[in-house]
Amino acid sequence: MSTIEQSIDVGVPVRTAYDQWTQFEEFPKFMEGVEEIRQLDETHLRWRTKVAGRAKEFEAEITEQTPDQRIAWESEAGAEHAGVVTFHRVGEGHTRIMVQLDYQPEGPAEKVGDALGLVKRRVKGDLERFKAMIEARGPGGETGEWRGSVEQTATR
Repeated sequence: MSTIEQSIDVGVPVRTAYDQWTQFEEFPKFMEGVEEIRQLDETHLRWRTKVAGRAKEFEAEITEQTPDQRIAWESEAGAEHAGVVTFHRVGEGHTRIMVQLDYQPEGPAEKVGDALGLVKRRVKGDLERFKAMIEARGPGGETGEWRGSVEQTATR
């Protein structure tokens, strides 16, 4: 299992950053390799991605969600991974977004990519694209919100 930790500061309030992050179906706009995400219900997502030129699909469950603070998930079927995104106020109208991702590379190409730090660079790039997107929209520019909570569930 590999772990990636990345963070980025964005020039919008916590609420704006968090609300945009809850718009999972918009992830393909800033996440490299993510082709489609469908939100099946409040806690289940179906992802369609392309990794190392290979199409992959998997389902993930949101295991914990606290508005303006954190979103945690784990895979249910397909690529084995889990993670958490947290949101921290670092000043008036500024937020630090921190991502921790644990994943199991599958097959030789993914294992080589992991060893070369490709996934870490991809996550960093995704955060930079999110920053550019949300800052261009400005405070209140999020495309939606979900303010509900998901109580922490047991992990596998």
